[in-house]
Amino acid sequence: MTMKKIFNLVAIAASAAMVFACSAEGLGDAEYYGAKGDMDSAGMPAEGLSDPSDPSGGNNDSRAGRVTAGEWNDLDNWQFWGNLMLSQGEDDASKIEDGEYYEGNGSFYQYCPYWKFYTNNRVAVNVTNGGAPAAGVKVVLKMDGKPVWSAVTDNLGQANCWIGLYEETTLPETAVLTVSLDGKDQAEAPEVTGWASEQTIYNTYEVSKSVTERKADIAFIVDATGSMGDEIDFLKSDLIDIFKKVKNLQSGTDIRVAALFYRDEGDAYVTKSKNFTSDISKISSYVDEQSASGGGDYPEAVHTALEKGLQDLSWDESARSKIVFMLLDAPAHHNDNVIKSLQSSIEAYAKAGIKIIPVAASGVDKNTEFMLRFFAVSTSGTYVFLTNDSGIGGDHIQASVGEYEVELLNELIVRLIDKYLD
Repeated sequence: MTMKKIFNLVAIAASAAMVFACSAEGLGDAEYYGAKGDMDSAGMPAEGLSDPSDPSGGNNDSRAGRVTAGEWNDLDNWQFWGNLMLSQGEDDASKIEDGEYYEGNGSFYQYCPYWKFYTNNRVAVNVTNGGAPAAGVKVVLKMDGKPVWSAVTDNLGQANCWIGLYEETTLPETAVLTVSLDGKDQAEAPEVTGWASEQTIYNTYEVSKSVTERKADIAFIVDATGSMGDEIDFLKSDLIDIFKKVKNLQSGTDIRVAALFYRDEGDAYVTKSKNFTSDISKISSYVDEQSASGGGDYPEAVHTALEKGLQDLSWDESARSKIVFMLLDAPAHHNDNVIKSLQSSIEAYAKAGIKIIPVAASGVDKNTEFMLRFFAVSTSGTYVFLTNDSGIGGDHIQASVGEYEVELLNELIVRLIDKYLD
């Protein structure tokens, strides 16, 4: 059966599922019309944005521990994700115009050809060692003997591989799939989880070794254009507190932290960074020196930030856990060269076992939301989004997700770090 036929068969059920999901309390899709302008004509933050020089964000109140957020893991909610991706119209008439999403068009699949990410052929791998999760195992998925995706098992012993991630692919019935673990081909062929699958098919393999050293590298990649004042203020006020809590939870883990800030071409800088260090006070001092400025149009140099996150930060290959928290409120530029760069970087992050956990700030539209969710899904990460519950910063659109818990961003980040370090 062709992918198009599958789309048509599932479209009605998917749409019904979305109506139900979006009618739940606290759910639903909001519109985001108009491009974000980071700075006004006088070079000051646009109306409704905080002055980055004012640590209170202009409201004379502390930001520490008050920013609220939600988390949604598309990999753990695969049927929901599949329904989103299968919700394209019969005639595929719904399109994105100028990067904007218009509520009611019923099509989430449209973001796949826009960003050129297709997650409909997933191979989920679960690796154990004596029944316990085996971390740090290099996984290579092959089709007809040729490598198609590489990943590394995380602390949970899990990894995700993809077939045809960057192009719409119908898997040939004659395709022979194999999984290699640390260079050794496994006898049992893996099964594929598709968008129409009711649940994730985990392909479980046993090995005799895994990474046991309790080391972790955690990087923050942050949009530092003019509209990001509140988010940078959050890091300034909460970073040390976050890692004090993490240290208490993970007292036996050697944790290193890095920070990379980015803007756009034509700004005072495109990227600047502080490499990994186990001294959190050094990273905190570096963050304290940063401010939000520049920008002026909606897209920013997301692709350059991802490239530099690999080139300028010295990731420890032997670390048991490697995580990027990516705080931003605008998409990448949309042209062929940028998209190729994004694809290359995402593949490299996955191959190195680095999870990308986006943190979507105010100003994120649906187009940007799904770009970020593609990043998270492809690297076995999860999606975090700020909410309006705190009353801090600009308005935040409602994420197209199921039920979630509103948490303090401080505690949510601590929880995720602990989850992926434990």
